Amino acid sequence: MAARLSRGAVPRANDGGNEFMYYIKTIDDRVRVPPAMFASVLEDAIGTILRERYEGRIYKDIGIVLAIASPKVVSEGNVIPGDGGAYYSIEFDALCFYPEVNEVYRADIKEIVEFGAFASIGPFQGLIHVSQIDKEKFYYDKKSRTLGSKALKRTMKKGDTVFAKVSTVSMKAMSSDTKIGLTMRPDGLGKPEWLMEKAPKKKVVAGKAAGAQSSEASDNKGAKKEDKKGEK
Repeated sequence: MAARLSRGAVPRANDGGNEFMYYIKTIDDRVRVPPAMFASVLEDAIGTILRERYEGRIYKDIGIVLAIASPKVVSEGNVIPGDGGAYYSIEFDALCFYPEVNEVYRADIKEIVEFGAFASIGPFQGLIHVSQIDKEKFYYDKKSRTLGSKALKRTMKKGDTVFAKVSTVSMKAMSSDTKIGLTMRPDGLGKPEWLMEKAPKKKVVAGKAAGAQSSEASDNKGAKKEDKKGEK
């Protein structure tokens, strides 16, 4: 398999701006069509083989393949003596998902555990470690199965929607072995209501800054008047 060309990103509609979650890549490969499929339309037979071979599998360089489309035969069939099948060089488009470090996703919390929370991003789940939820320390409540902070009284539970950034990616052949780390510590991330809580504080600071600038301007005007009196 050789992924030789990326056709571009595929937007995911109504998903909070996750425009670069999915990619279409053109892949070159060589396929063996068994004698049992000789009666089928060649493109249909190859499409069936490719779906069985690729869909649902994870590759380090292109991520997980979700679907294949547009298989095209680019060579005549070759038969090897002693092998009843025919071999074809083909190319096809693959819809892939590969999370990149520093990409921001709108994710749903799927599970709360003592050491953090698992959140869905595309077909994978990433871990938001308890130390990466916020700058404030969070604690696990075993009874309610939630994570919460003491000072700001913030809580996170199963079913919540959050904005999180990918911090680490380790792609493995199996989905269960693939590890994706997420963080919400940077500004602008976290639960939407947490972001709304921060807005008023910024307005107050801006008001103080405006007042300080107005006071400074008045002082400067007063100083200029004094200078003019002294010149007279």
